[in-house]
Amino acid sequence: MKVKKAIFPVAGMGTRFLPATKSSPKEMLPLIDKPLVQYVVEEAVESGIEQILFVTGRGKRAIEDHFDISIELETHLLEKGKNKTLRAVREIADLLDIFYVRQKKALGLGHAILCAKDFVGNEPFAVLLGDDIIDSERPCLRQLLDTFEIYNSSVLALEKVPMANISSYGCVKAQAVTERVFEVLDMVEKPIQEEAPSDMAIIGRYVLTPRIFGILEQQEPGKGGEIQLTDAILTLSKEEKVYGCLFEGLRHDCGDKLGFLKATVDMALKRPEFQAEFEAYLRQRICAL
Repeated sequence: MKVKKAIFPVAGMGTRFLPATKSSPKEMLPLIDKPLVQYVVEEAVESGIEQILFVTGRGKRAIEDHFDISIELETHLLEKGKNKTLRAVREIADLLDIFYVRQKKALGLGHAILCAKDFVGNEPFAVLLGDDIIDSERPCLRQLLDTFEIYNSSVLALEKVPMANISSYGCVKAQAVTERVFEVLDMVEKPIQEEAPSDMAIIGRYVLTPRIFGILEQQEPGKGGEIQLTDAILTLSKEEKVYGCLFEGLRHDCGDKLGFLKATVDMALKRPEFQAEFEAYLRQRICAL
């Protein structure tokens, strides 16, 4: 079955970026000239997703406004003859069909996914987390969807990370099926280095079967009193096979300040309109240190 729907959980408070996120959603922080969330939405579109649902919370209205039509802005740009900018603005509202639902209580990622049950129905679906900006020739989500279409089972995005950092991630114990596809045997949420089953971390892209909803409805709260998606996927793996895909591409952890800065530099160096000048500036600054 083709995956047509995707869930974007965006109800988090973005506390690691305070005070910048006091009145503006973390997902709307600009990476060059687009908010973080737009990069991830574009990845979904390029992967073949037709409908997305934002699971929002209080203070997230800016996300809705960004993906809506802005008559006043478009009229202003038209009158000023800024046709290129006008096209870029209009394209945002035309990307795909977008829906919204509120997560009224911060009960974790698993609960956010459960809020999308009525939207998804009895279909497989994708989940994309806006913290992870993945620069790849073939969209990361498309790589997962290709794997799903072969095995007809849930698929998690995996990335090898330094063992010194493994305690910041959920990680998997897995058996290789191909060079980049693994059958998930066990999952551990943020283990200490000595107890981690591997160096393969779960990254913010998932393709899940609808069976996950029944599990989430019965899921007991885990760490922090929240309904953990990792716990539910582990239960799912006991009932049906779950796979991991070691994706090809460069991931930027934009939920972290240093990761956000690295993403800004890397993405800027890919932009032809100021690549050479920006690279020269960076070299100058490095030499001056």
